Amino acid sequence: MRMYDIIVKKRSGLALSEKEIRWMIEGYTKGDIPDYQMSAFLMAVYFQGMTDEETAILTDAMAGSGERLDLSSLPGVKADKHSTGGVGDKTTMIVAPIAAACGCTVAKLSGRGLGHTGGTVDKLESIPGTRTALEKEEFLDVVRRTGIAVTGQSGNLAPADKKLYALRDVTATVDSIPLIAASIMSKKLAAGSDCIVLDVKTGSGAFMKTVEDSIQLAQKMVAIGVRNGKKMAALITDMDVPLGYQIGNALEVEEAVRTLKGEGPADLTEVCLALATQMLHLADKGDIDHCRSLARQAIESGAALQKLADMIEGQGGDPDYVYHPEKLGQAPFEGVFQAEESGYLAKMDAEGIGVAASLLGAGRETKESTIDPLAGIILHKKTGDAVKKGETIASLLTSEEAKLESAISRFGEAVTIAPAPPQKHPLIYARVTAQGVE
Repeated sequence: MRMYDIIVKKRSGLALSEKEIRWMIEGYTKGDIPDYQMSAFLMAVYFQGMTDEETAILTDAMAGSGERLDLSSLPGVKADKHSTGGVGDKTTMIVAPIAAACGCTVAKLSGRGLGHTGGTVDKLESIPGTRTALEKEEFLDVVRRTGIAVTGQSGNLAPADKKLYALRDVTATVDSIPLIAASIMSKKLAAGSDCIVLDVKTGSGAFMKTVEDSIQLAQKMVAIGVRNGKKMAALITDMDVPLGYQIGNALEVEEAVRTLKGEGPADLTEVCLALATQMLHLADKGDIDHCRSLARQAIESGAALQKLADMIEGQGGDPDYVYHPEKLGQAPFEGVFQAEESGYLAKMDAEGIGVAASLLGAGRETKESTIDPLAGIILHKKTGDAVKKGETIASLLTSEEAKLESAISRFGEAVTIAPAPPQKHPLIYARVTAQGVE
């Protein structure tokens, strides 16, 4: 078998066989296939696409390129969720404890932030003492004791994906739906859960900018999961506007805690309840209405907040910060962005706001960048709100005063004020399952 022939076949728009795909992924992971040939293959996929069958085989081959996490020793149904990334997206810190409080076993591997999107691991690490790099047995032990753990991804998990993603990043082939689906789902399959809920973001702050593309990506990922024996559902949720009012690591922990206390913003609460409902439904906890009721009860009773505290303590952190997040403190330097005219907040470019937060120190430009856990943005107004000239739209916080000017400028570029209010977007556009789109 030759890589040259596989490139020609895919360039011609033909479907590859399972044998060809598995040979290629194994060879590339080992280093037998050079980057220049794999780059040519990725570009062929970018233009010619892949069938659902090809994508599923590619995903499984990538998942099998390294270690698979065996969760069979854990009790109950193992439930997972994955977000495609956004700004102010602290849903894992809310949804996972709700699901665990309702009897799901949540053994979740999460990522760090990069660019304008935040990462759950960085947010958890803003709680003093919390460890997100646990050895496999310690990770499983925390789940056995508490029902929940959220840690960083293993270095041996889907190594083919790490190599392929790095190559896609420098060859302009990142935004190929089959390649995105295979990348996400290879890690999910290797992580070993029984059922997976996908939160596919759509809009200015998301990777998929249109609802149509988001649905197509969700359909691909659901099909991959089902083919590999997983129970799957996906929600298409809005990311044209940041989720909630607080952006940044410690700030998002504080807002997640308030949401688990039943005091969170309406948009964040609604999305989290919808995701938790889907997790519980896939885990056979009842029909949709009953599962939504269970999720609400987990918040109202305090059981979900208790699960977050248990998890933090199990991972070495101080659970007192969960009950008193104000102890996390506030960054020493604050700037404000004020409305330059009266009217309505017509648009908030979520990606631009995420970039402004990163400029303050809340995100990283490269994987080696250092995070400032206290940096971030507190929104006082959101899209659709009326504003008066001089009124504060956002507070920007950082530990380095020199970062304020550029971040405030970038935030200003992301905000549009108009004489009339904008058309409202739904928070949740669609639900995608193996049965179709609704």
